[in-house]
Amino acid sequence: MFRKMRREKQILSPDETEDILRRGSFGVLAAAGDGGYPYAVPLNYVYQGGKIYFHCAKSGQKLDEIRKNSRVSFCVVERSRVVPERLATDYRSVIAFGNASVLSGGDAIRKAMLLLIQKYASQYRERGEAALEKDWDKLCVVEISVDSMTGKKASGFS
Repeated sequence: MFRKMRREKQILSPDETEDILRRGSFGVLAAAGDGGYPYAVPLNYVYQGGKIYFHCAKSGQKLDEIRKNSRVSFCVVERSRVVPERLATDYRSVIAFGNASVLSGGDAIRKAMLLLIQKYASQYRERGEAALEKDWDKLCVVEISVDSMTGKKASGFS
């Protein structure tokens, strides 16, 4: 079902691929959109145990598209550097494919949000938890169960 990468020398190991997902500060969610146009949106996320989590409002285009078609992709670029003299770009990236679903259980939502707080604001954990309680009724968390992912690096990237 999922294509193999054409340039095998550029494939990252599964461990390197997961490390990029864990360290990345943002990724781009892509879903089937209105009128057959793709819908892609950058967002903060956390990756743990083969799943990607992000939070959003309880309504909006992201959720509309996910509810219509749960199959999504998620791309993270760890870093990139244009190398003009080589007419190339050095980079490391990951693309994951999976199924997105809205979490409904309070414990699952809390766990995902605490992971996000730990990743993005660990020094402000108490403040993050207070904000979580304050905005609990407005909160929606989406989980992407990863079915396939590939890490890639530009040739010669160190």
